Amino acid sequence: MDNNRLQDELMLERKARLEFEQKYMSVINHNLDPIITINMNGRITYANIAVHKAFGYRLKELTGRAVIDLIGEEKIDHFNNFLSHAFSGESIEMEGIKFFHKCGKYLSAYIKSIPVTVRGNIQEIHLILRDTSFHHKNNERLLFLSYHDQLTGLWNRRALKEHFEADAEYAFRSDEMLSLIHLDLDRFNTINDAIGRSGADEILKMIAERIKMVIPKAAKLYRSGGDEYMILLKNHSIEKTEKLTQRILSDFTKPFYFDHQEYFISSSIGISVYPDDGSELEELLQKAEQAVRFVKERGRSHYRFYREEMNTAFTDTALMEAHLRRAIEFNELELHYQPQVNLKTGEIDSFEALLRWNNRKFGFVSPTQFIPMAEESGLIHSIGDWVLEVVCAQLKEWQDKQFRPVRIAVNISPKQFRTGAFAEKAKNIIEKHGIHPSSFEVEITETALMNMKDTLSTLQKLKEIGVTISVDDFGTGYSSLSYLKQYPIDIIKIDRSFIKDIELDEKNEAIAKTIINLAHNLGMQVIAEGVEKDLQAKILKEADCHKAQGFLFSKAVPASEIEEKYFA
Repeated sequence: MDNNRLQDELMLERKARLEFEQKYMSVINHNLDPIITINMNGRITYANIAVHKAFGYRLKELTGRAVIDLIGEEKIDHFNNFLSHAFSGESIEMEGIKFFHKCGKYLSAYIKSIPVTVRGNIQEIHLILRDTSFHHKNNERLLFLSYHDQLTGLWNRRALKEHFEADAEYAFRSDEMLSLIHLDLDRFNTINDAIGRSGADEILKMIAERIKMVIPKAAKLYRSGGDEYMILLKNHSIEKTEKLTQRILSDFTKPFYFDHQEYFISSSIGISVYPDDGSELEELLQKAEQAVRFVKERGRSHYRFYREEMNTAFTDTALMEAHLRRAIEFNELELHYQPQVNLKTGEIDSFEALLRWNNRKFGFVSPTQFIPMAEESGLIHSIGDWVLEVVCAQLKEWQDKQFRPVRIAVNISPKQFRTGAFAEKAKNIIEKHGIHPSSFEVEITETALMNMKDTLSTLQKLKEIGVTISVDDFGTGYSSLSYLKQYPIDIIKIDRSFIKDIELDEKNEAIAKTIINLAHNLGMQVIAEGVEKDLQAKILKEADCHKAQGFLFSKAVPASEIEEKYFA
């Protein structure tokens, strides 16, 4: 009886132990985390199914293998120290361990030790593994994004700050200098308007690649804003910096291609130097930006090193804008008229109206200085309206005096043109003064032609009114030929850059003659701008160019002088 009871108890104990072992192994085998069991010699005795899923090994491939063989060499010492603590009974963790995958690569892993104790003695250790390579890649990606521009992959402003601190410290110790180049694209908003945000983004990436091809390997290139790039040069002399800047500007004369069209983009560049212009990054950035603005106010597409007098210039700029706001009120604006000469007959029946500003404080201010200021500040709308009124009033006056019929061309800012109400405004002013609509010429740049839908509608309305339409600076804008086919244009004006040195430069002569032939074939008139020499006029006349204007014939003069010279 006692023997039977003993057997029953042993059976129950065996059954309970078996159940416990099964539960224990069930926890191991069904755990989603890979678990490897090692003995006190560091040899693998067991591996659950998750190990195969995560690292490619089956149990039979791991059994008896030293776990240390699966660990990346750079962390061997750390891992041995980890095992030492684990075998002493500690449950510890370790991150960033490299665990060898069966396919032959190391994966970043997290590992935790669970000592297995039987009757107070450590029998084995469970190593819980987690593949953290995905998270590691995510962290690397986040780290990359925090220091790089997402669009171009260039370094960003945050990276510039950290790089500058290190480079400035090195430059200080080495008694060297740093150059900070601030590159700002000119009128890039026109590209946005023409091809949309996604297209403009593609152009920005092309620009980044083009700059990278030019700068030295040691230079660091950053994208600071929408259309701004920075270059940090270490131990670069003024002469070397200047040569690099000139090369960048030269590269920008080449077109950028998008969607089978070519686009020309210029840039203005300002440069500040450490430590001459400042020891702090923000101070250098501010001074480089001042140099950029100085360049933009003086015609763009050039470069300048920062100079102290630029501070005064910007104070004057703010003051000048305040004066410009009162220019109409104080009768400081005046229109001068430049004759356009018929090259065959020598007769003059058209003029271009050019704005002049004589300010009580600054004196005569160049249009290249105050027109961009008017554009940026929005004053161009009120000034543009004033110009329309004065031109139409002048045409009415000459009409009433029964002078021979003439036409006056008025430059229209793209901003004026894009308001959508320009045609209606022009119609009202023409009707108000009672002039012949054809005597009023709207002169627009190729930039204004880029927004196809709105521009076509406005031009069609102007043609319905009877206004003459011309394209200024032809050949310097974007995709010129496609616009000529689409729009109701009467006159093409060849840009002065193609007329300059036409008597010496065969390419300029070929371009000018091509534009003239194109205009003839399309039934348009053609006017050459910037004619200053007799030989230039002769070449244009032989090429059958209709008209020319420039200092050879006359500068722009007041209306009173026009009456004396051309209507007497």
